[in-house]
Amino acid sequence: MKSVRTYWKTLLLATFLLLVAKNYAQTTQKPNLLFIITDQQRYDAMSIAGNTILKTPNLDRLAKQGARFKNAYTPCAVCGPARASILTGRTVENHGILTNTEADSATPQSATIMPQKTFDQILTEQFGYKAEYYGKWHAPEFAANCYTNPIKVSKSGRSIFGSNGDIRFYKDNYLDLVFPKPAITSLKPNELYDTFTERPYVPNILDKRYGKTQAQVDASGTVYAQPDLHGVITIPDEQSLTAFRARQTMEALERLKNTNFSITASFHIPHAPMLPSKYYSDMYPISGLTAPVSISDPMTNSPYKKSNSRETLPEYADANKIKYLISDYYALVTEVDDWIGKILDKVDQLGLTNNTLIIFTSDHGENLGAHGMREKNVFYEEAAHVPTLISFPGKIAPNTVVDGYVSNVDLFATINDYLQIPEQPSDGKSLRGLIEGTNPNQGKYVVTEWHSDPTKWPSYMIVKGDWKMLIPSTATSTVIDALYNLKDDPYEMNNLMGSNPNKSNYTQKINELHTDLLTWLKKNNSKKYDGVLNRNLTGTPLTLSTESHQSRTCELKVFPNPTSKYLIIDSKTERIDGLEIYDSNGRLVYSEKTSFTGSKKIEIDLKPGIYLIKAKSDCYFAPQKIIIK
Repeated sequence: MKSVRTYWKTLLLATFLLLVAKNYAQTTQKPNLLFIITDQQRYDAMSIAGNTILKTPNLDRLAKQGARFKNAYTPCAVCGPARASILTGRTVENHGILTNTEADSATPQSATIMPQKTFDQILTEQFGYKAEYYGKWHAPEFAANCYTNPIKVSKSGRSIFGSNGDIRFYKDNYLDLVFPKPAITSLKPNELYDTFTERPYVPNILDKRYGKTQAQVDASGTVYAQPDLHGVITIPDEQSLTAFRARQTMEALERLKNTNFSITASFHIPHAPMLPSKYYSDMYPISGLTAPVSISDPMTNSPYKKSNSRETLPEYADANKIKYLISDYYALVTEVDDWIGKILDKVDQLGLTNNTLIIFTSDHGENLGAHGMREKNVFYEEAAHVPTLISFPGKIAPNTVVDGYVSNVDLFATINDYLQIPEQPSDGKSLRGLIEGTNPNQGKYVVTEWHSDPTKWPSYMIVKGDWKMLIPSTATSTVIDALYNLKDDPYEMNNLMGSNPNKSNYTQKINELHTDLLTWLKKNNSKKYDGVLNRNLTGTPLTLSTESHQSRTCELKVFPNPTSKYLIIDSKTERIDGLEIYDSNGRLVYSEKTSFTGSKKIEIDLKPGIYLIKAKSDCYFAPQKIIIK
């Protein structure tokens, strides 16, 4: 009898210890990251954002589970530059990817081409995470060296991280097997091959090839871009590119569930070609849709009158034809929403929800006929204002709504913050203070940039409160400056600058936004500072304080903090000529006179306590408090 009691006691103790060990492992495991990004989804392309026609129950579910940002903006309303900013936490000027061509080229990494580490490179190289990435990359291939996808090369030998490599992988390794390209003789009279997957679709009247046969299209030799295609694709729903990417993501979740992981699901849609399936297209009949208020905007006092081939694509200013684009777009958004729901279900089923930071956003928006334009490339709300949702149960309260102005540049620092990674060099700031309401000074304004050509388009957008200003980056550019009151003019049709005879009424607001933009440029060590400073926006040169003129204030980042053995000093692009560390009594305890630019690691041997580090430079760096453990 005694041996039986001993057996049960031993068994109970072993069970108890096993449960304790399991619980300890769960509580000490690093948080995971699931990053979901769409391409070209505008801020109001969600039901929860106030769209009464579009159906997005799963994005709404994610928003209610955590935080929704009402005023999140892209760093740049162009794919490649925006994605590089998200990956590195750097401004477009500072990471150097100024165009899609630079993002997709085989240009090697350099001091001017995305020299910074991405958040996934940091997580994998320094903190033991496993990272996999599925879908559209659209960034320099050298920055994808951290991903451990089981297959990274398509059957045709193309890297999935090369230019258009993701779509080539989908076609070579999957679509050709389950839905082969039919012969041209098998096409129905109203069908064409799409230029994206080379599968049949039925064009609608907005399509550039509408009314032609495939033989006529081939004979013409005309090359059609993705945005020229509109209609209904014949690929079955379960075999679509979106479905394929989502299943890859769910397989990765299953495969990495027992590791610390970072998984990205990067969906191509609702980017063109605008080719939903019939199932989703039928959800949005054009009879129930309305053309944008600004579709007939004459844009006589706008910097974007000739943007996006607006004057040679009049069909996007047609109030009836534009409904086909809106229908296609809404259908694609609903398709990706359905698959995001399946991904969220998988996270729940695997018991990962409570230890996974989930971020959803888009690289930029879509005009959808606003101002008679398609696509993006401009600073209007439809193109620059994006959806951003962040969920982390237990860390972020459900139904949190953030009103502050933020940029997707801030996501890099936010990821590190919630994943308990020591602060890394970046141009952004963690959004945790805004989410938790502990930083009332954050989110006062936001800046978006694009440096395509300051002689043709604005280079900067700044939004603050009800106001938005757009200007080029040089003093001499003839581009029209723009100021919009978003409260009184939400569709941005009344430019209060430019040729407005009453623009002097807004001098105070213009100077305020001009000064804030200069502050942002100075903080990020922009080489465009002088050009923006010397641009005369009001007829009278902007007057800054004497202190602002005489001494540039720069940002110094010191991490990890707290630390014990070493520090990394990051001055971005500024030269530092010496470092000094003082103890709490003001005594100099460390001095180094070596000059460097950018970041430098220094070994330290100091007693535990609080210290002050100062940098010597032509630029003023505020002293930083450091804690030695």
